[in-house]
Amino acid sequence: MPHLLAATAGNIPDQVDALRRARAFAEPLLVGEELSSGENTLAHADATAAILQGIGGSEAMQAACYLVYASMHLNKPLEVLTKAFGPNFAELAVETTKLMHFQQQTRSADASVRVDDPATQTETVRKMLLGFSRDVRVVLLRLASRLQTLRWYAATKRPVSPSLAYEALHVFAPLANRLGIWQIKWELEDLSFRFLEPDTYRNIAKLLDEKRAEREVYMEQLRARLNQVCAPTASVPRYRAAQHIYSIVKKMRGKSLNFDQLFDIRALRVVVPNVKDCYTLCPGCMKTSHRLSQSLTTTLQAQAEWLSVVAHRSARRSGAGD
Repeated sequence: MPHLLAATAGNIPDQVDALRRARAFAEPLLVGEELSSGENTLAHADATAAILQGIGGSEAMQAACYLVYASMHLNKPLEVLTKAFGPNFAELAVETTKLMHFQQQTRSADASVRVDDPATQTETVRKMLLGFSRDVRVVLLRLASRLQTLRWYAATKRPVSPSLAYEALHVFAPLANRLGIWQIKWELEDLSFRFLEPDTYRNIAKLLDEKRAEREVYMEQLRARLNQVCAPTASVPRYRAAQHIYSIVKKMRGKSLNFDQLFDIRALRVVVPNVKDCYTLCPGCMKTSHRLSQSLTTTLQAQAEWLSVVAHRSARRSGAGD
């Protein structure tokens, strides 16, 4: 993920105060304007830029959010933006706007011919996104924008088009996964699933919430013990949920399990400096975990093997054991 963001930052030359200048340029064009969803355009751009900042996006990428929406209100966007911000910003804004228009046209065309199968529309959008994937900056901007759109619908409790939610779940989330942007992937999945299957989402959320206090106490005890066992070679960051709601539902359906039969909802990450340490530390970590929890039905060996494989795979991706 850091390598991806670094690569995108390098495609837009640094400019002094680019983020502030871009917002100041866009604000008078966007005041009072709304997107087709009903969301205020400037507020959407602000939130999209904040999402990019949250995943480590450069100020240049954040600035591009404002120029994308500003370009929609310019007669000659490429010419005007090139003069004000340079060709890289201008081309990025115009290309992103083109993709947005194509998506809107696809939805309108499908609606006019009564395309009831959302998979048909999704496949069209997938092809369009792949066509623009040569410039990963365009894809990043669209991922952040779509996430903000879903957040806005969730906050305002307005009805969401099933095709938009389906598209987010089956096109945007897998693309975020492919790019390694896990935070956006998980949230896209959970929000879109919440809109597509609200009853199932609420049921799982309730089950998770009922056990939250017990889970957090147990995991903090385990984290403290593991830090003692693993120190000073490794560290165990604070507990976080292992799986999000959509991941839980997928596992339950894929393996025909009830919620109470899931044993990997709770997880701790043991951070080690290299792959070798994964295999050295895993047995001790698993013994500690096993002593503290007799509710797990998997064998100690299976747990150790699972943690070793996960650590090894993560190490291969990042260059460090995790």
